[in-house]
Amino acid sequence: MQSFQFQTVPHIIAGLGSIRELHQILQKGKYIRVLLVTDQGMIAQKLHQAVLDIINAAGLDYAIYADVQADPPEHIVANAVSFAGQEQVDIVIGFGGGSSLDVAKLIAVLSHPQQTQSLSDIYGINQIQGPRLPLILIPTTAGTGSEVTPISIVTTGDTTKTGIVSPYLFADTAILDATFTQNLPRHITAATGIDAMVHAIEAYTSKIKKNPYADMLAKQALTLLNHNLSRVLEDGDDLEARQNMLVGSMLAGQAFANAPVGAVHALAYPLGGHFHLSHGHSNAMVLTEVLKFNAPAAKQKYAELMTWLDPYSKGCHDGLTDLFIDHFNNHLERSGLPMKLSQLNIPEHMLIQLAKDAMQQTRLLQNNPRTMTQEDALQIYQAIYA
Repeated sequence: MQSFQFQTVPHIIAGLGSIRELHQILQKGKYIRVLLVTDQGMIAQKLHQAVLDIINAAGLDYAIYADVQADPPEHIVANAVSFAGQEQVDIVIGFGGGSSLDVAKLIAVLSHPQQTQSLSDIYGINQIQGPRLPLILIPTTAGTGSEVTPISIVTTGDTTKTGIVSPYLFADTAILDATFTQNLPRHITAATGIDAMVHAIEAYTSKIKKNPYADMLAKQALTLLNHNLSRVLEDGDDLEARQNMLVGSMLAGQAFANAPVGAVHALAYPLGGHFHLSHGHSNAMVLTEVLKFNAPAAKQKYAELMTWLDPYSKGCHDGLTDLFIDHFNNHLERSGLPMKLSQLNIPEHMLIQLAKDAMQQTRLLQNNPRTMTQEDALQIYQAIYA
């Protein structure tokens, strides 16, 4: 066994109604002013009110930054950091989907009074020097796993995304309460659920940092996600299934935080960058073809996952890999998400550019079990075009 390291959030609270635990956390910390980071969708639905009620009950002042956008661009992060500095907050709570949580992480680092680094200084891996403000993350979607990852993704140009990876981005506490996911639209539930599945699959097949802890988490994540996604899509009010999805997403997040993702994400990012597809939907679109591409190098691992999901499945590695790909293709079909680029009015002449952009995701492609070229990427995009 090769040597490995494993890191995660030190305090995880999970369960229906677990948001109530926030009161004690805030009182123990002797904080003065809280920054709640969220988006306008949360404000419009008043989902954030439960958090504000607890902050008020704890006797703390607060400020709200609610201008987070999907795939947050640099200027949003800069505005948020500036706002936090003006408000002189001493703890950050991220509340929402992956984008809100990612921005909250960066605010906690960049708005610390002793922080001398700027956003441009911290792109890449282990560039943050610290310190950061205390950080609590509360996800409202079951997909990104951002509440337990040391990663934030920022849109750095018109079409490009760049990752920031550092242990400083691990939250102090993650609270997983599925009551906040209950009113998610079906297409968001599907896209985020598939995103979480991709995290588990890619962590289990990660080329460089695959390790026993991540393997264990990825398998348990797939079990929960596989058994509960259909339940949630059939009945959005099934809170037991939604809580299971939220925990599955978190476990997958812990897995890929330590055994990083690969080509599915590398090919998904340009779709989001150019055409503003949601991250989960982009992952879903390329998943099957990337699994097929990786099969020659990853079939043993895919076979292991298939027998984990269905102990009654039998066959050689090739046969079990085919079953595995078919299994997830069935999930994609049941999701109701468009699976062809042409359905989304993406022009065919853009496929070459998408392939070029995917090759820029070297941080991700190095983890893929099979080396991918630009021509390989182009063939995958062509396969999902029409």
